[in-house]
Amino acid sequence: MARVFFNGQAMTGGPFHAKVHGHLVGPAGTAPGYRFFSIRDECPALLADPTAGTAIEGELYDLPLEHLRDAVLPGEPLELELGVIELADGTPALSMVLARGQLERGVHREITEHGGWRAYLATLGREA
Repeated sequence: MARVFFNGQAMTGGPFHAKVHGHLVGPAGTAPGYRFFSIRDECPALLADPTAGTAIEGELYDLPLEHLRDAVLPGEPLELELGVIELADGTPALSMVLARGQLERGVHREITEHGGWRAYLATLGREA
């Protein structure tokens, strides 16, 4: 089993939640030190930044590795990659992070100030 932090469309109520339904541990947040980006307003991406004092909200899941590999990862956009993040309680978890080289492209909107995907979507008049 793998502890996976989701902070976008796979969260409860999101369009991709069916892929992880039944594996929810509960609400969770990152430790401070992350920036948050919108990928075409379709999904978010975390980026570790020790100078950022921001924590990002999401949900923690406990998934079989095979399920993560076969059902979840194939649907992720190329701008994301699987990485290890730190949760608010200091423990590690897997999460989708901004892929190497993507920040330098300068095309992804930074949404760190919203603190979470649902809060950002609300500014667009959308729900997750």
